[in-house]
Amino acid sequence: MTGDAVTAQEIFQATMHEMALRLAQGELPNDRFWLFREARGRCLEISETGLQAEPVEMEEHPLAADASSQIEKLEPMQLAVWISGAPEPQRTALALFYLDQFDHEDLLALTELKTAELGKLIANGRQQFQAWLDVTVPHEGT
Repeated sequence: MTGDAVTAQEIFQATMHEMALRLAQGELPNDRFWLFREARGRCLEISETGLQAEPVEMEEHPLAADASSQIEKLEPMQLAVWISGAPEPQRTALALFYLDQFDHEDLLALTELKTAELGKLIANGRQQFQAWLDVTVPHEGT
């Protein structure tokens, strides 16, 4: 989310430190997503103080039937860099979506978005990602 590995590491360490302190004091929140929310909040704080990208209209392509095979050809860092360039809250929605570890209800709870908002962010992001993917990793047979 930060676009910088060193900053991400610092945020991770600070979040884990906060969790350890709370655990030692018996104050660990009951919310199972507390750790994700805490880390996300810290990332957002940092990103708000840095340079912000200007909103840009991005080309969108319909999702391709072979999109998953295109994605498999990417280096993980390529996907991470692309997602980190998205504006917030789309960045969070896409990151959590592509982690493929959360169901729909979990995504809504983590992002604190309404169903329609989350759906639109993911749908638009996937179509924008498909346009980038089509240029970066051409379809098989082309």
